[in-house]
Amino acid sequence: MKSSAYSRSYRFLHYGLLAFYVIFALFPLYWLLKVSVTPNDLLYSEGIRLWPSRPSLAHYTFVLAHSDFPLFFKNSVIVSGSTAVLVTLVAALSGYAMSRFDFRGKMWLVGLMLVTQMFPLVMLVAPIFKLFSPLGLTNSLTGLVIVYTAFNVPFATFLMQSFFDGIPKDLEEAAMIDGASRFRAFQQIILPLTLPGVAATLGFVFTAAWSELLFALMLVSKAGASTFPVGLLSFVSKFSVDFGQMMAAGVLALIPACLFFLLIQRYLVQGLTAGAVKG
Repeated sequence: MKSSAYSRSYRFLHYGLLAFYVIFALFPLYWLLKVSVTPNDLLYSEGIRLWPSRPSLAHYTFVLAHSDFPLFFKNSVIVSGSTAVLVTLVAALSGYAMSRFDFRGKMWLVGLMLVTQMFPLVMLVAPIFKLFSPLGLTNSLTGLVIVYTAFNVPFATFLMQSFFDGIPKDLEEAAMIDGASRFRAFQQIILPLTLPGVAATLGFVFTAAWSELLFALMLVSKAGASTFPVGLLSFVSKFSVDFGQMMAAGVLALIPACLFFLLIQRYLVQGLTAGAVKG
């Protein structure tokens, strides 16, 4: 009886803590949605309420029809999608090379890649800006894609390497004995086995590029090339902040990320856990 009572108490505490964590994690998203449908005249007059007494989609209408947010939104999709694809492609090839080949200077290369992750990004803004200006890469989506790709490749390479380390070398060696080239063995045998790793890498890089603000703010001053994190600042004026419109833009900005993760979710959980286990 005591054991049964202890088991029930443990489950109650376990699920109680889990429910508290879920509420704590989702509350900011709920509040984001709540403010986005609250009219301006009720935003401060109603005080703290779980839901506005007169919800409205006026903020969404303004953001979609009377602001530059659709342009910022499109720019973010282009930059984040291009960065995710490029980084994953490079990381898959380099991760495979790091996993399968031993070459002179490999440890130095690994150490150099790790060092690149130690520098605060703000230290690199001025040098990158000075380098990009003569090349015409400031105020352009291409420049942002290059920067995001450069900074995400090292970590993505380590991530992909961990997946390749978990796949026996015998598989491609058997294919090569049967006449396949190494690249064909990689493409047709090894890469399909690492789809969870590819999904995890795509998700990580897309999220990092989608929410990046520092370089998007420092390297782009032209509104036509701004991404949505910079575009959110347009709702902040000198004397006021349009919280309703900003929150509506924030809710809309969640849609591509949610759709992207829905597309890769069948591989994502497996990918985030499989890379941690070798053998």
